[in-house]
Amino acid sequence: MTVGAAIAVLVGVLALATVLGLVLRRQTGRARSTAALGADDLAAAEDYGTTATLVQFSTPTCARCPATRRQLDVLADRHTGVRRIEVDLAERPDLAERFDVMQTPTVLLLDAQRTVRTRFGGPPRPAELAAALDSVLTADSPETR
Repeated sequence: MTVGAAIAVLVGVLALATVLGLVLRRQTGRARSTAALGADDLAAAEDYGTTATLVQFSTPTCARCPATRRQLDVLADRHTGVRRIEVDLAERPDLAERFDVMQTPTVLLLDAQRTVRTRFGGPPRPAELAAALDSVLTADSPETR
């Protein structure tokens, strides 16, 4: 391989890596609608919120999980009936496949019936998380029934 060809390959690989990195960064932490999966077996019944539950999938080596845990706790504390559950995938690897967890943290937003309404791959963006939670809370509020 000539020097020119090697440089061209290197530039191509760097360009591809940059594009892939930007695409992944753009998608990380965004709210995504998901198929209606039941999630009533992740924890004890009393651990779920009465109006909504934030489920955080974590691993012991996850660097971004502690900050996400604090973010979810603050949000849950602001709303009556909202709780946070943390699931350690090292202890429950079966759930990674069931809920299609490709990265940690992954956060699921469950409604009062424990149905997954929204998912976030990576640390949730605060504004999108608050909007998703508000939509669940208003959909389940007595005023909207």
